[in-house]
Amino acid sequence: MEIKLSEIYPIRNPEQYKLHLACWNGTHQPLDVFVRDRKEWEGWNRWCGTRNDFGRDFILAFIDFYPEKERWLFGGAYRVISRKPVRNDYGYRIELLAESKPFIGRLKLSLKRPGRAKAFNLEKYYNKFIVTEILAAPYTGEVFPGYDRIDVDFPRLEQVLHQRPDWRTALENAKGVYLITNRRNGKRYVGSAYGASGVLSRWECYIGTGHGYTDELTRLISRRGLKYAKRNFRFALLEYFSMKTDDDFIIQREKYWKDVLLSRERGYNRN
Repeated sequence: MEIKLSEIYPIRNPEQYKLHLACWNGTHQPLDVFVRDRKEWEGWNRWCGTRNDFGRDFILAFIDFYPEKERWLFGGAYRVISRKPVRNDYGYRIELLAESKPFIGRLKLSLKRPGRAKAFNLEKYYNKFIVTEILAAPYTGEVFPGYDRIDVDFPRLEQVLHQRPDWRTALENAKGVYLITNRRNGKRYVGSAYGASGVLSRWECYIGTGHGYTDELTRLISRRGLKYAKRNFRFALLEYFSMKTDDDFIIQREKYWKDVLLSRERGYNRN
C-alpha cells in the first residue's frame, strides 16, 4: 500500500511553497554536496539564478538520489525571509523549518521529474510524491558494495573516495585490473593497479586529472577538459587481487582483458 508524502509530512497550504528539485548542475551532484557539507547544500536553496525561482514564502527541497532512478532525498523545508534584487548570486535569505529537521537526509521518495527546471509550484506535485524508504540515520554516502560489484560513474566515484572510509580502505588494500568506459562513444580503456596503495592510488589519479596520465586519455581530456570525464567516464573493477600478488601476474591479466575487450582496436589502449 502506497504512502504519500502528504500523509507523513502534511502541509496545510502547499500553494505557498516552491518545490525545489535539485539535480546535477553541470559541475556537482547535489547528493554529493549534501553528504560533504550541509552549509554548501543550504546554499543551493539560497542561490538566485536569472529567474526568481523561489518566488513564494516557502521552499520544499529535494535532492536527486542519482544512484537510483526517479528517487529523491528530502533536503529540508525553508522559509524565505528576504530576497536581494540580484541574479546569479545568493539572493535568498532563508531559515530551516524545525519540523522538517527529522526527515532531512532520511526520507526517500519517488517522483518522475516533471521537467528540466529546478523549481515548480508545489501544489501540482505534492500528492504525487510516494514514500519509498525512511533511513535509520541521515544518508552519508554509499556503503562499499564489494570488489565484484564496483560499477560507478565519475561523480559517484569521486564522492565515495572523498567521503567513505570503507571505500578507501578496501581499494587501498587491493590490486586489480579495471575498466574505464566512455559512455558518450562506447570506447574503453583497460588498466591495472598495483604498488603500495593499490587501486585507490590509481583511481585517485583519475579523479584529479581525468586521464591518469595515460596517452590517449590525456589527449582526449586535454581537448575536452575535466568536465568531459566527469560527465562521461564510468569505472568498473574487472578483477581484484590481494596486495601480495606479484605485479607481473596483474600485468598479464591486464593484457588478457585488453584482448578480450578489444580495447586496443576499438578503445583507448595503445600497447
